[in-house]
Order: sequence, then C-alpha cells, then structure tokens
Amino acid sequence: MNIVCIGGGPSGLYFGLLMKLQNPQNEVFVIERNRPYDTFGWGVVFSDATMENLREADPVSAQTIGDAFNHWDDIECHFKGSAVRSSGHGFIGIGRKKLLNILQARCEEVGVNLVFETVVTDEAELARKYNADILIASDGINSAIRTRHEDVFQPDIDTRNCRFVWLGTEKVFDAFNFIFVETEHGWFQAHAYRFQDGLSTFIVETPEETWQKAGIGEMSQEEAIAYCENLFADHLDGNKLISNATHLRGSAIWIRFPRVICNKWVNWQDYGTGKQVPVVLMGDAAHTAHFSIGSGTKLALEDAITLAKHMDHESMEEALKDYEAARSIDVLRIQNAARNSTEWFENVARYANMKPEQFTYSMLTRSQRISHENMRMRDAAWLEKYERWMATEAGLQLADGEKAPSPMFTPFKLRDMQLKNRVVFSPTLIYSAKDGVPGATHQVHYGSRAMGGAGLVMAEMTAVTPEGRVTPGCTGLWNDEQANAWKPVVAFAHEQGAKIGVQLGHAGRRGSTQLGWEKANKPLAEGNWPLVSASALPYQAGVTAVPAEITRAQMDEIRDAFVAAAKRADQAGFDCIELQAAHGYLLSSFISPLTNQRSDEFGGSLENRMAYPLEVFAAIRAVWPESKPIMVRISATDWAEGGNTADDGVEIARLFKQAGADLIDVSSGEVVLEQQPIYGRMYQTPFSDRIRNEAGIATMAVGSIMEADHANSIIAAGRADLCALSRGFLAEANWPQRQAADLGYTDLAWPVQYEWGKDWLQRQTKRAPVAQDGPAKS
Repeated sequence: MNIVCIGGGPSGLYFGLLMKLQNPQNEVFVIERNRPYDTFGWGVVFSDATMENLREADPVSAQTIGDAFNHWDDIECHFKGSAVRSSGHGFIGIGRKKLLNILQARCEEVGVNLVFETVVTDEAELARKYNADILIASDGINSAIRTRHEDVFQPDIDTRNCRFVWLGTEKVFDAFNFIFVETEHGWFQAHAYRFQDGLSTFIVETPEETWQKAGIGEMSQEEAIAYCENLFADHLDGNKLISNATHLRGSAIWIRFPRVICNKWVNWQDYGTGKQVPVVLMGDAAHTAHFSIGSGTKLALEDAITLAKHMDHESMEEALKDYEAARSIDVLRIQNAARNSTEWFENVARYANMKPEQFTYSMLTRSQRISHENMRMRDAAWLEKYERWMATEAGLQLADGEKAPSPMFTPFKLRDMQLKNRVVFSPTLIYSAKDGVPGATHQVHYGSRAMGGAGLVMAEMTAVTPEGRVTPGCTGLWNDEQANAWKPVVAFAHEQGAKIGVQLGHAGRRGSTQLGWEKANKPLAEGNWPLVSASALPYQAGVTAVPAEITRAQMDEIRDAFVAAAKRADQAGFDCIELQAAHGYLLSSFISPLTNQRSDEFGGSLENRMAYPLEVFAAIRAVWPESKPIMVRISATDWAEGGNTADDGVEIARLFKQAGADLIDVSSGEVVLEQQPIYGRMYQTPFSDRIRNEAGIATMAVGSIMEADHANSIIAAGRADLCALSRGFLAEANWPQRQAADLGYTDLAWPVQYEWGKDWLQRQTKRAPVAQDGPAKS
C-alpha cells in the first residue's frame, strides 16, 4: 500500500511506523510542516496503561520511550496555604519534542519516508503525487483537512471557557502539582510536573472572565509571563517561567481549549487516481480531550494502534468501519471524563469554600473515572485518613485505631432531625392505596427499607387533595383517616432507628392516569377527574386531558390544602416533609417556561414563575414545626429547548433557600415529553454539585446511584449531602446493610443474619436453564 500521513505528530508518526512494521513493502510518507527534529510544547503525560499498549505495538520504540520518561505516583494539591499529597496514581512525563524525536528516529530506521517543511494546501495533489491508497489526516487540532470536508466529518467544536498557556520552568517538581491561587480578579491554577531532568511543564489556566479582568489580553508575552511568575512565586523557588513560543506575539500564547467531536472519521474521495481513496481522521484532528486528564497523546497513539490492527482486514472499507466504531466508543468515554474534569477547573470558585481536604478529594475524583474505592486501591492510607477527617467533620468521635465509617455511613443533621447515615430511600409511587389511605403494603414496603438500614425513608408523593393524585392508587393526606393510617407506618420506621418523611404534592396536569403497571401516563378508562395546571397545556397532546388554567381562587384552595396536609403529616409523626416541585406536577408547571405561558404576575420571568411555589412553601413552613426540616424536590433542568437550564436550577434552589428550605432534592426532567436527557451513572449528580456549592444549600443526589462506591464518592467529594436510591432499594430492601457488610462496616443494627443470603436472586438467575429457542424467562 501507499500510505500518506499528513501531520507528523504522535498519531501520524506512530501509524506510519506500525504500518511499515506490519508490511515492509508498504510505502509510507509522513508529511510535516516543521523542520526536522523541531517541535513546540513542553512535556506530555500519559499513564502506565498506555505504556503497556506501546510495548505490545512496538517494543523497540517503547523501550526507548521508557528509558526517557520520568515516572511518578504522587499528586499534590496546593490550596489555601495547605499541601495535600496522595499517591498511587501512576503517571509518565516525557518532553513532547523528545517523544517525537524518538518516533522520528524509529520511523527512519524502519524506512518510513519523513517529508519535512511541507505545508499541505491540497491533499488531492498529494494523493496523486504519491498514488495514495489511504490518506491519514493527522494534522492536529486545527486540521485543515477536517475543515475542508466538514460536511462529511461533521465536527462539533466547543470552545471552552478557560484560557491557558503552556510554559516550562527549571523548577523540578517531584509530583504532579495542582496549584490554586486566588487573586482580586478570580482564581488561577497551575498544572506542573517534571518531564525530563531539570525541566518541568507549567500550564497556567484561568477562566476567560478572570483573564480579562487581570488585563492579560493587553500585556506583551513577557509581561504576562512575569505576571504568572509573581502569581506562583511561592512555588517556583526563584525559577523563571519559560516560553518556547516566542514566534507568537502578545497574548496569542493564551488559548481557549477547543473540544472536538466528529460524527464521521472517514471520507472516501476520488482524486483522479482511478480509485476511491479514504481520508481518515486521527488524533486531535478527530477528537480532543482536555489536558487536565492528560489523554491527548494517549488517544493519538491508541488511534494509530487500533487502525493498524484493523488494516489486516481483506476489505479496506470494513477495516475503516471497525476502526471508527471501536475508537469512537473509547474516545467518547475519555471525552466524557474530560468534560467533567474541564468543567471542574472552569469552576474552581464553586469549591472555594471547601476545606483543603475535601477540595483535594473533589479535585482528584472530578472526572468520575476515579471512585472512592479506586482511591483506596491507589492510596489506602490517604483515604483512611480522609475518611477519619470526614467522620470527625460529621461529629463522630473515634477512638485511636477505630475504623472510620465510609462517607455514606456518617451521620447528618437537618434542624433537629439526626440521621444515622446518609442513605435515603427515594419517594417512589407504588400505586397501592385505597381512597388515599395507606395500608399493609405501605407498612411492609417502607418498614422493610427502614429495617434494611436506610437513614431516611421517604414516603411516595402523597396528594393534598383527591384531584391531586397521579392515579387512584396514590396515597393522600387530605383527611384524618389517612393521617391515622400513616401513624403505624411512621412508628415502625422509628422502631428500626430510621427517620421517615413524606413528599407532599399535587399532580396537576399529570393526574388522573392509570396505575404504573397498567398504561402509565394514560388517562383512566373511566372516572377521570378534572385537571388544573399553570397553563391549559396537556401533558401529552391528543392523549391526556387538557387541564384548566388554574385560577387565583383555586390556587388559594390548593395552597391551603398543602397547609392542612402538612399539619396532618406532623400529627402522623413524620420527621420531615418534601415539597414536590419537580417533574411537571402542579408546582413544577409554574416553574418551567415550557408549561407556564401565563400573562399575569405568575408568568414570564423566573421570579414570577416561582411566586406560587414559594407562596405554597411559605405557607407550609409557617405551620410546620420549627425543629423539623422541609426539603424541596426540583427539576434542575428540563432537558428541553426553551426550558429551564442548569443555571436556572441553581437560581430556583437559591429562591427556595431564601424562603427557608433546608435541603434541595435535585432531580431533573419529566416536565415535558419532548425532553432529551443524557443518561448515565450518577447522571443528575452534577446538578446537585452545582446547587450545593453555588447556592450554598444542602442537597440530595438522586438518579442512577446504584453502588456504595457511587454514594461514597458523591458524599466525600461534597457533591451532595445525602444520596437517594429507588431502584437499588426496590431490588434489595437491605441495600445499605449489604453495602456495609461488603465494606467491613458493621455498626448498623442487624435485624437478621444477612450474609448467607447475599445475591441469592442473582445466583438463581444465573442457574436458570436456557431454552432451545432463546434465553430463559425469569
């Protein structure tokens, strides 16, 4: 084959090398615009795992790279005058120039043709010149080839909010250092690490707004570097910061990181050579991942490895399909982690009120690739020390040598409600009440979760009026019979050492539907009741009834019904109440602009849309005992164009906090059917993180939290104060106790010896026979 790589970065060089090794008869040309053995940039970082991939692909160059790299395990975080160090992270640092020089020399050794000082303005001419069978567009983050064929590649380029500059210094750091400095203009941070003897990379980063306020855009290159030297003087020990981009003028060395995602990576072209030639994106031309997770070089090299492996297919077309399919998944995984990491560094001010210990934990786990137990594998001593710190912060007094509980098993207090742990059974509709009255099913359902170790059990959304139910099977608190029926449920939960709360709500336009196991969200076959909502908009056009736009008189009646229900909840003995203001129900229908099209004082701006929900909250707070907390569930985003965004979610939480809310239960969506949520593990936790640390109110995270590792990571990082599970608890009522047993924490009240029955159902399912015509049903 005739192979042409346009761009002599890591991906182009490494692919050329591997293809020449794969078949010495391949003619490989790498076209590079710079001079021989010339490049820009300082050190690059990748992990031990990437080195293993290089050793498998080409042991010779891997050995040379291995001899040249600097390896370290430690990360040190400098924040508010403290330095917190953890170990076990396994990084490799090597000079970018050194890496490319090694690959260039290896390419020349095996016969790859390196063509320097050649700027490619027309890849068609290049394809004809070398009679190319394949063109590799490895021409970097600003790929001209990607731009010329953007109609096919469909790049999505998101320019991020921070400015950064890539500098060097002769100060040698013995760990990967993250250094945070606050100025009158905002926060600056440095990413610093040794990459060769006597030299370290020193990347300075700050949000665009801070960069502008500091006046760096008006400074010369020398002035801006001097500014950074002064900013980080305490960490440079008198050493200078050095730029190797002196060919750029002024602030041009400061750039905003472009996150690149391409929908397609392959474009077949007819260059007049009598054959179709594929143009294949590789490295930064195809994708980028923020430098804060050190994956740009890793991705580029692994692109090359993957494509080279697939090139042994008989069909070039199939090889390229497999390459695109395999790499797009791996890259997306890295980019998701990089997005989380990028956003963390863009919002350092969000975490500025944290103490150095928690700030460091938050920083280390920012990408969500590193979990609580993964931290234990890396540095058990550090994590145990951190767990003791968390337990002490939560008010526990531990004896010397006493094992600290995992974060989710630390106590938590809201007003006078003291929870034994931070695991919550989330309010979940079970459609089992008769005329709103809870019965034996509710006693067992909630009681078993209390026995199973939940710190707080939340009863399902309980209607404040008969017309406020979602279904005929929903519970209520609109009469004393219902309140009396709740008393034994509450009392039993208390006997198990759990606290129990109730979610008060009104279904609004989502009411009068069939039970969840029938046709969910569909109207009753008969006996439907009239619906009201902020505006006369049906939940599902042509299917559900059109609600009446609620009148002021009806608003007063329903507000008073909430007040009466709150009084009954107190009579029943509930420890807290949660106001349901999410998911498109009545109060939520006021909050979202998608469901509130009113022209009166309750429509328009967010402040106007919040007026009625805040009125209801204030009325409840006025009658609810001062010693007991009130929580509010919100949809932090509508996941729909024109709806509330995450920014709005923070403001909604602030307004409820100002009204006296003690905690925000942070959910999202379900406001409109045309929502487009982005699901994944802990997918709603970032909203909780923002609300907790920007609005300054306690939060409860909910949504695809399935493992103790999830809950521990969320709480330890300060992304939420409580973690609520629904599906996990529905599958296993003893979920907290099993997690405690697995983690070696036995300070829970054990009503039964549990360990023998662990995972029984899963074991039985695995033993189920497989039928001849398909999998067994279970």
